[in-house]
Amino acid sequence: MSLRSNSLILIFLIAAIAVLGDWSGEPVLHGLWLLPAGLLLLGLAYESWIVSRSGLALEIVPPEQFLLGRASRVNFVCTQALTRTLSVQLAPSAPDLFDIEAGVLTLDIQGSEPAAIERLVSPNRLGGYAWPPVGARIAGPLRLAWWPRLLAPALQGRVQPDLFHSKGEVNGIAAAGVESGIEHGTGAEVLRLRDYRAGDPPRIVDWKATARAGRMISRDFAQDHRLEIVIAVDAGRASGLRAGALDRFGHYVNVAARLAQYAAGQDDLVGLVVYADRPLAVLAPARGAPAVARLRGLLANAHVQRTESNPLYAALRVRTLIRQRSLIIILTDVDDTTVASQLAQAVRLLLPKHLPFVAGLSSAAAESMARSPANHWLDPYRSLAAQEYCAGLERKVRALNALGAPALVAKPDRLEHAVFAAYTNFRRARRV
Repeated sequence: MSLRSNSLILIFLIAAIAVLGDWSGEPVLHGLWLLPAGLLLLGLAYESWIVSRSGLALEIVPPEQFLLGRASRVNFVCTQALTRTLSVQLAPSAPDLFDIEAGVLTLDIQGSEPAAIERLVSPNRLGGYAWPPVGARIAGPLRLAWWPRLLAPALQGRVQPDLFHSKGEVNGIAAAGVESGIEHGTGAEVLRLRDYRAGDPPRIVDWKATARAGRMISRDFAQDHRLEIVIAVDAGRASGLRAGALDRFGHYVNVAARLAQYAAGQDDLVGLVVYADRPLAVLAPARGAPAVARLRGLLANAHVQRTESNPLYAALRVRTLIRQRSLIIILTDVDDTTVASQLAQAVRLLLPKHLPFVAGLSSAAAESMARSPANHWLDPYRSLAAQEYCAGLERKVRALNALGAPALVAKPDRLEHAVFAAYTNFRRARRV
């Protein structure tokens, strides 16, 4: 309980009357302070009785599902059982690792009419959640005190990986998406023969037509090229490091789920391997919306492990999972020095039968520190350390590319764009 203005006035009045009675020496004034004191206690007892009968309750109306990293609107709806208007201050809260708009708001609940406030809530970690009690306090009708209450809503659920919600989102993230029409490759249907152009791969050259014509002839195919993709998501210890609003694992999970959704729309087959020191979850490549739903379910139940990751074991599992040449997208911590050699071994194991593509996160803070001017005597040392980190990351990317595995690192807000652009380029160039 915390006192309000009327209580403070009465307390000041009690103190003033008591002092006045003591100084005056008048017996009549000596006990006069008991009158406002009795009124205060009586008023507080009345407010306590009113508040106990209020039946204040809270219902939380969440979105259909919480999606990792996506802000959603949540309604906090209060009801009460009295016929009079009840003034309530509410401090909306959210489960751990959820971001919520801060602030205390006052609600005037009129009789049986519910009153609601809306807040933006963004989950930053996968997995189940139980909504914690929400702090509230009720204003007494005599303005004597605030009466605290903990309102416990019965709400539990699970945070799911994010997906595209509209065609506009798809077009925005995959602006360089696959176009229909004629492409070079090995599609199912030959559209036409034409003269050879510099850069045409040997596999599209029509050698019989070349022999008859006495000059190089190439074929154009209809775009009918379906990929088989396996997304390997690193859930090792280092993937629990914070990278912007989410941890690294959260970024990898969202990229994997949204890429699977997009690839399924291109009629590609998509599979999944979640790994740490060993494979944790495996899904064979499949086609269509059911495959995406199963993949999201596996991702939603995955979490960061306390062990170091070992991509070599993931690569061995991938080799047993698929038989034909496939695109293997490895979302991992490229800057993790403890697994650098194992990542190189994993790439060598997948090549040349498959096309491994490695993508990871760079540190926006390190890049900024490497370029920032020195304002403190420690700043040059910090800048040198950041520059060494960035240079080491570039060396690792170049080493992977030299092995024949395309690799990249990007800031958290650019990783998804970079992975989608690479996937689109692989598909257009028919690298798989």
